[in-house]
Amino acid sequence: MESLISLVNRLQRACTALGDYGEESALPTLWDALPSIAVVGGQSSGKSSVLESVVGKDFLPRGSGIVTRRPLVLQLHRLEEGREYAEFAHQPKKRYTDFAAVRKEISDETDRETGRSRAISTVPIYLSIYSPNVVNLTLIDLPGLTKVAIDGQSDSIVQDIENMVRSYIEKPNCIILAVSPANQDLATSDAIKMSREVDPKGERTFGVLTKVDLMDKGTDAVEILEGKSYKLQFPWIGVVNRSQADINKSVDMIAARRKEREYFANSPEYKHLAHRMGSEHLGKVLSKHLEAVIKSRIPGLQSLINKTIIELETELSRLGKPIATDAGGKLYMIMEICRSFDQIFKEHLDGIRPGGDKVYNVFDNQLPAALKRLQFDKQLAMENVKKLITEADGYQPHLIAPEQGYRRLIESTLVTIKGPAEAAVDAVHAILKDLVHKSINETMELKQYPSLRVEVSNAAIESLDKMKLESKKATLQLVEMECCYLTVDFFRKLPQDVEKGGNPTHSIFDRYNDSYLRRIGSNVLSYVHMVVGSLRNSIPKSVVYCQVREAKRGLLDLFFAELGKKEGKQLGKLLDEDPAIMQRRISLAKRLELYRGAQAEIDTVAWSK
Repeated sequence: MESLISLVNRLQRACTALGDYGEESALPTLWDALPSIAVVGGQSSGKSSVLESVVGKDFLPRGSGIVTRRPLVLQLHRLEEGREYAEFAHQPKKRYTDFAAVRKEISDETDRETGRSRAISTVPIYLSIYSPNVVNLTLIDLPGLTKVAIDGQSDSIVQDIENMVRSYIEKPNCIILAVSPANQDLATSDAIKMSREVDPKGERTFGVLTKVDLMDKGTDAVEILEGKSYKLQFPWIGVVNRSQADINKSVDMIAARRKEREYFANSPEYKHLAHRMGSEHLGKVLSKHLEAVIKSRIPGLQSLINKTIIELETELSRLGKPIATDAGGKLYMIMEICRSFDQIFKEHLDGIRPGGDKVYNVFDNQLPAALKRLQFDKQLAMENVKKLITEADGYQPHLIAPEQGYRRLIESTLVTIKGPAEAAVDAVHAILKDLVHKSINETMELKQYPSLRVEVSNAAIESLDKMKLESKKATLQLVEMECCYLTVDFFRKLPQDVEKGGNPTHSIFDRYNDSYLRRIGSNVLSYVHMVVGSLRNSIPKSVVYCQVREAKRGLLDLFFAELGKKEGKQLGKLLDEDPAIMQRRISLAKRLELYRGAQAEIDTVAWSK
């Protein structure tokens, strides 16, 4: 059973070391889930004397005003034999055997945290005392409740102390040790007043009555100690503190305990209660109760720890890896992030993620529709055909067929295909750009680093722009090839019109009648349709080869080339993570370390069922 209190002691120390000591925080807190005993009392209630009596040593700072200005987590460890000593968590390798030096270090460590302004701090001081004269127990000494601020203290300190005390004792896992002086009206006790607010049924409050020996003659505290004046679930415990004269004379604490036992045993009023009075009994009762509470909370604590570990690991995974410190590590990290982006981009094109089908839609719908809308009728209108045919040979009329006229008609008609060809290039470019933006947004690591996100996006778009220029050049060349060289076989297969083509008995102008011109226009249109059918297949091939294929193969090649030239400082600028995210990751990692350590601690402790 003693190992249970030691377990909680270790967990509490780990909590404070890793920044978890019950303050309000956006991080999960283990501290609040750990059972603890908080000592609450007003100034001059005898709170410090109770603690020293339980320990059996003078070790707490004394003086006027608010002496305790930070929570003191006092962890008592019983030794079977050996010399008494103390250790502070902030000085793990230093042992104190002089308890006057312990008192001084408590004051000095308080000042290190708060300065000499007499302000208070919620960061606990950890003090472990090892002695044959103590029971295994952990107590948290809190600043004494007060009603007025003294010189050098903020006007808000009264409320600040109350808020701090309340933040400890309102937790359902906190056992309250409410210390009240017997020579004052219990109704005015600050400790009882506050404990009643947070624990109205007295289910987790232990009442301690100090200064029982200092009550006015003719009065006693029997009704309080018997639980008649103010009932708690646990019996009240009375203690007799050392007098100021005893303190001044440095009366041995063991002797003081003996004197306390004799007082209760020999007082007619308290003789019947003597078996459950005194600081020694108080320590044993609290130790036994704390063990029982810890044992009952272990299963819930394990469940909380396991659940929180999963939550912390999930959020850390979402936040991504921390930034590497050396240039090589940074370069590798950037490359890995870029590869993640590139893989997502390829998945969009390959259909694993949505979006790549839009490219096919350009070739299957948009391009054919655009080609169909071309106004060949305008180029092949009778007036235009007649104009080009009559002008083609200059002053010498053609003898057999208007070859130059045919060529000019075909070229002027085919040129209009450049519009749909360019539109196809632009449409695919727009789709690829959209997929880049989607991939950027879907690459979780890029959300961490705004500068890298911008650089990768710009580099990818710049590559796409270059690919678009190459694609447009190659695609327009396809159209220009058709314009530059006509398929002669097509025309050889056409029926020859000898009469209209070259009979010298007719006037040259008779050959330009409507029927003749319509025949030319019809022939040209047939040829153009043949070319359009061919380009409808070859334009998509050109676009895919120059844009889609290249984007899949080397979207970030230029970026990688430039990246290799950068120095560590420049690489660091690319990994300019939001400081809030960076701090969040650090905090989460510390908290995860705490919970994993707690999980291991609990798993190694054996307890009786």
